Amino acid sequence: MKKIIVVFVIVALAISSCKVVEPVKKSVAYKGMYDQKPLAILIMPPINKSNNVDAKEYFHSTLNVPVCNAGYYTIPPFISMEILKKESAYDAEMFINNPVNKFGEIFGADVALFTIIHKWDKSALAAVVIIEVEYIFKSTSTGEILYQRKGLVNYDTSVQVQGGGLAGALIGMAASAINTAATKYVDVARACNAYTLIDIPAGKYNTKNGLDGEELAGQKEFTIRLGKNYTNVYY
Repeated sequence: MKKIIVVFVIVALAISSCKVVEPVKKSVAYKGMYDQKPLAILIMPPINKSNNVDAKEYFHSTLNVPVCNAGYYTIPPFISMEILKKESAYDAEMFINNPVNKFGEIFGADVALFTIIHKWDKSALAAVVIIEVEYIFKSTSTGEILYQRKGLVNYDTSVQVQGGGLAGALIGMAASAINTAATKYVDVARACNAYTLIDIPAGKYNTKNGLDGEELAGQKEFTIRLGKNYTNVYY
């Protein structure tokens, strides 16, 4: 009898621990974006918490395309980066939890886009590049977070080799390992940004502006496996 009770308790705990994420409309998930209707976005230098020292530059250079495609005007990233460096504002860590109204006054931006790179690892054996990034759109007028997503992206670098058997498997593993080592960081950054920001509400310069509020928003935190073909669709 005790064993049966224990089994029921374990099952009950397992069921209660499973979180069911109910679909949410974009107009609800990102209410601030629809209320404030931002036009111009300033891309802040990414906050790099990974072991990859180059991740910051690659991520910054690939963020403007998906934001522009979503219908927003982005302050030219190379110009804004130079200004931020001259003003000793290159480290976005100093501003992410503080008022950002100065960026609205200086750049005319309605939103400051912060990104936090939590992880950027390569696994030659698994033929994958693993990156974990958080995106935060912060209003320069109210300081409110208007849009936020965090994703764990597994970028597939495997190579398909014809031929079966052990020899074919070994050749495939070797080819995948080489391809993983040679994968361009910029391709990984593009795929990650394109997938994560596809969920952003359409801006003024997008034909869906004001019409996508009934669409379902993606999960605030997600895990996805992408490949190089995904990048080519959005860039």
